[in-house]
Amino acid sequence: QVQFVESGGGLVQPGGSLRLSCGTSGGVFSTFGDYRMAWYRQAPGKQRELVASIDSVGQSNYADSVKGRFTISRDNPKKTVYLEMNSLKLEDTAVYYCNFPIPVNNYWGQGTRVTVSS
Repeated sequence: QVQFVESGGGLVQPGGSLRLSCGTSGGVFSTFGDYRMAWYRQAPGKQRELVASIDSVGQSNYADSVKGRFTISRDNPKKTVYLEMNSLKLEDTAVYYCNFPIPVNNYWGQGTRVTVSS
């Protein structure tokens, strides 16, 4: 069964940076480059929200809360999507996930936890 696998989270101070990665397990997207991809996050006590998305040609969109601080990118030969996070704020603390912009429930991975704390 295909799942997305997220990594790269950790504990960081406000103003710091992290780079998250998202790959796949349990199957292969032979045409990974054709798929739009997205990063989501779920903060404690809140609903999961869309953070950023990227299409097959690299055009991206961002939630207002992260615009100018986060950058989504992709490496199609590696079937990997990245989220570069800079100028992190306390409110960026969450578990981060990747999926399609219209998410497939069975593909959710375990996520990677990002904690921003001084």
